[in-house]
This record gives sequence, C-alpha cells and structure tokens, in this order.
Amino acid sequence: MNENGKTTHFGFQDVAEDQKARMVHGVFTNVASKYDVMNDVMSVGIHRVWKDAMMDWLAPRDGQRLLDVAGGTGDIAFRFLKRAPGAHATVFDMTQSMLDEGEKRAEAEAMADKLDWVCGDAMALPFDDNSFDVYTISFGIRNVVRINEALAEAYRVLKPGGRLVVLEFSQLPNDGMQKLYDLYSFNVIPRMGQVIAGDRDSYQYLVESIRKFPDQETFAGMIADAGFEQVKYRNLSMGIAALHSGWKL
Repeated sequence: MNENGKTTHFGFQDVAEDQKARMVHGVFTNVASKYDVMNDVMSVGIHRVWKDAMMDWLAPRDGQRLLDVAGGTGDIAFRFLKRAPGAHATVFDMTQSMLDEGEKRAEAEAMADKLDWVCGDAMALPFDDNSFDVYTISFGIRNVVRINEALAEAYRVLKPGGRLVVLEFSQLPNDGMQKLYDLYSFNVIPRMGQVIAGDRDSYQYLVESIRKFPDQETFAGMIADAGFEQVKYRNLSMGIAALHSGWKL
C-alpha cells in the first residue's frame, strides 16, 4: 500500500492508489497507436454513434471553450469543433503518447488554431477557476484514481453556467442481458486486443474496469455531491453506455 494506506481497484485487482495511476498510464501508453482502431472493432463502430449522441445533447455553440479530459486522440474535440467552428477546445490527457497520436490526425492539422493539447492529471487540472464553458470526459472517468476529486476539479474549472457531460460504459438494467454482454466483453475483447494491438492484458483491464464502475444512479449521485445541479442521465444502447449531464449554477 502507499503511504496513506489507501487502496483502490485496477480492474479486479486491489492496488495502492499511487500505483493505479502508473498502471493506467502504462495501459494507455501501450495501446495508443491502436486505440482508435480497437474502439471501432470492439464496439462495431457504435462508439461513433454514442459520441454523436453526446454532441446532440451538448449542442456546441460558437464562442464556447471546451475542456475534454481523458481526450486521448481528440475524437470529442474534433466533433465539438465541427459543430461549432467558432469554439476552442483543449484536449487534456494523462498520457502523452495518446495526445501525440491525436496530433497526427488530419483533423488536428486543419483545426490547429482552435486546439490545445495538454498532458496532466484530471485530479489536479492546471487551469484557473471558471475557465471553461464545457467539460467533457468520455470513457475516462472510470480510470481516475479518485473520481470525486476529478469531479470537484471539473466543477472548479467550469464557469458559472458551465456544463459537465460524461460518456462512460455503464450497466444494463436486465441481468440476463448483462450476462450476455459480459460473456462478449470478457471472452472476445481481450482476444481482439491481442490480435490487433498485441496487448491482451491492457484490454482485460479495460473490460474489468467497466464492471467496477458505479451504475447510472450511483454515478449521478456522485456528480450531484460535487456541486452540480440538474443532474440527468440517458442510457445508450440499453445501458451499455450512458451519458450524464450536470450544470454549475
């Protein structure tokens, strides 16, 4: 354990809190070059539909400043700027190699004057209070060591009237459907990771981390506890993923 004696989960393992951050960093360093390809294969392209649904609910507007945490290769930022060409986006991620892959994408070059790429910790954002109109995080909040601290930081850096939107894997409401989904997740996805990315262990962790993440109602409560109001969520694909929204009022 670490010096404060606190542990957390890394997939189904219990690890010291300070160890988890290093382990998660290692996972995304390992998969960075194949991350976008694997997203398409694992979800049969459905992750694109979910991200578009996120944009539909978010309704980006010109003049807004977006902070996309765990923004990786820029998927959300690119979508945001395509809908609001007069906005600005900061892609923020703990893994420099993910950001490097994003900056290689054609969209990044075309939108260079509207984009920043910043590496750092979601629990200690290097930005001033009341700096952004929108904070998004997609498939990243479950990897944070202390989710409550990341949500508190989201609240801090948002302007009054700012909005938090989280896209994350969630829980199916039907036990039978959940078991079928688990069969696919645990038996197919790690094998895909081995074949496509040459990394079974990282994708085994990613599948396990989904199962450890709180259900929709519990996570909505955590967002409210961080100070956000008008907290709501929408299930996507029957709850395989969910969108959560909250406002800093």
